[in-house]
Amino acid sequence: MSSSPGRQGLKFWLNAWLPVAIAVGIISLESTQWLGSDHTSHPLRWFWEAIFGPVGDARWQIIHVLFRKLGHFLGYGALGLAWLRAWWMTLPHSHFFKDAVLALLGTALVASADEFHQGFLPNRMGSPLDVLLDCSGAIALQFTLYLFLRIFRPKKLAHED
Repeated sequence: MSSSPGRQGLKFWLNAWLPVAIAVGIISLESTQWLGSDHTSHPLRWFWEAIFGPVGDARWQIIHVLFRKLGHFLGYGALGLAWLRAWWMTLPHSHFFKDAVLALLGTALVASADEFHQGFLPNRMGSPLDVLLDCSGAIALQFTLYLFLRIFRPKKLAHED
C-alpha cells in the first residue's frame, strides 16, 4: 500500500468503501420476500399506468419482468462501479482493467450470494441467469465508464499505456 497520508485515515477508507457497503446493503434489503415479484407488481403497475395509461394483464406481466430485470442490470451495474471506484482508490499502482476484474469478481460474489439466499425464500427463487445479468450490468457500466474516461479524461488512464 502507498505510504501517502490520505490512504491511512478513516475518512479515506470510508470514502473509498462506504459506497460498496451501501450498495450491498440496498441489495440485501431488496433480496427479501417482501420485495418479490408478487409484492412489486401492484406498485410498479400503478406507477406505469400513472405515466403511460392502462395496460392489459398479459402485457403487464412482460413489462413487469422487464422492469425487474432492468433493475438487476442497473443495480448491479452501479455496484460494479462502486467496487471499481473502491479498488481504484485503494490499490497502489492501480490499473483500470485489473481493478475492473476485481470489481466484477466482487459483483459476482454478491450476486451469487443474493441468488443463493433467494432460493430459501418462499416467494423467490435463485437463478444463475440473474447472476449472469447482474455481471453483465457491471461489465456494461464499467465499459461505459472506460469509454468516457478514454474520451474525456485520458490522463486518468495514461499510466496504463
